[in-house]
Amino acid sequence: MSNALKEYFSLCQNRIESALDERLPNELILPQRLHQAMRYSVLEGGKRMRPMLTYCAGKALGIAQEALDGPACAVEFIHVYSLIHDDLPAMDDDDLRRGKATCHVAFDEATAILAGDALQALAFEVLAHDPSINATPEGRLKMIIALTKASGSQGMVGGQAIDLESVGTQLTLPELENMHIHKTGALIRASVTMATLAKSDVDPIVATKLDNYAKCIGLSFQVKDDILDEESDTATLGKTQGKDKDNNKPTYPALLGMAGAKQKALELHDMALHNLSAFGAEADLLRDLSLYIIQRNH
Repeated sequence: MSNALKEYFSLCQNRIESALDERLPNELILPQRLHQAMRYSVLEGGKRMRPMLTYCAGKALGIAQEALDGPACAVEFIHVYSLIHDDLPAMDDDDLRRGKATCHVAFDEATAILAGDALQALAFEVLAHDPSINATPEGRLKMIIALTKASGSQGMVGGQAIDLESVGTQLTLPELENMHIHKTGALIRASVTMATLAKSDVDPIVATKLDNYAKCIGLSFQVKDDILDEESDTATLGKTQGKDKDNNKPTYPALLGMAGAKQKALELHDMALHNLSAFGAEADLLRDLSLYIIQRNH
């Protein structure tokens, strides 16, 4: 990670942690156990990659961070809700997430389901009402539509359904990419879209280039996750290493081999940079972020 990205990452992580804390219900408010589970799952954990993308895209577009706090929180709430549900016994049945016990282990399955449901609702409440968002009513509506599509059956949830149906099967490369364009990529693309919709005068061509960039890094993020699932360890990852392989899930290393998967990640990084070619130094953080995604160790 470049020094510039490291400094900005640290700044954004501190900022988003505070913003998330402010928007989550206080754990002393009834129902206390539900609110405790929500805060437990959201706070003090994770790379905050999706909020980071919102802030970095905003920087490339000249948008103040304050105007992006709400959208950044919304995408993180959706992401955490998906993780809570993904870890449930009926899904991936994981005991560890972000270096600590998963929500259903720390609380119980019913509370975990409700915490995920509540975080999903909170994401859209933030987009609809958060006073920090300077977008026009039309812009807010477009944000809500974009996040709804990214998180529903045509996006993240649909990708998870394909993932569950694909256990034990051999997918082609286009089929594997289609699954991850939905499961992982849709919310990453929405993270960038939140920034382009926060400003009313963004050139549609610029917005498309940023969306194409996000599509590339959404896939490279998943390719790297698949690589780390085989090459890293549980302590470093903060989640159970080797789970996908043990569950006989289709992955990029399984389909392309480890060398082929690493080459695929590099190709996606190059494509991401190509989509930023019209930008100057204002997009350097996005360039650095793409490189970090394929070089990270967790």
